[in-house]
Amino acid sequence: MNKRVRNIVQSGLLLALAVVLPIVFHQFQLQGRIFLPMHLPVLLAGLLIGPFSGLLVGILAPPLSFLLTGMPPPYAVPMMALELPLYGLSIGIIANKLKWHPLPALIIALIVGRIGFAAGFYAVGLFLALPYSPKTWLYASAITGLPGIIIQLVAIPLLLPSLKKVFPKSG
Repeated sequence: MNKRVRNIVQSGLLLALAVVLPIVFHQFQLQGRIFLPMHLPVLLAGLLIGPFSGLLVGILAPPLSFLLTGMPPPYAVPMMALELPLYGLSIGIIANKLKWHPLPALIIALIVGRIGFAAGFYAVGLFLALPYSPKTWLYASAITGLPGIIIQLVAIPLLLPSLKKVFPKSG
């Protein structure tokens, strides 16, 4: 299979996982905004396939998931459609283009994505005239998702060696 077709198929698989994984979490009463299950496949797309895949999976996952499952809630779709592509793009660039080790790339991507989420959250707050500062929105977005961030920091480095065998990069 040529590289382009393989990348499309693999990106589609991770996009499907980004829709299905939150359903699994919700079946066990685990809230998405706390455990961030949709983020894992997006980060993996950027790491395993590259920045364009991470960007694309990140842009498509929130609205596609909403249309198919009703999750995330409508108010969160635009914020996540800003946050998730930042995750996928930044980790893809840092790990694949700049050749950084995956863990520091992951940490930086998580910071970039959460800042994007906080910015989106703040913009919604301005639109609705909510009396909160950017610092409040940044704090709320980081603290609420802390369990999910910890899961990402543990799970991705553990899964990466095995997943690299399933998602080979060679031509």
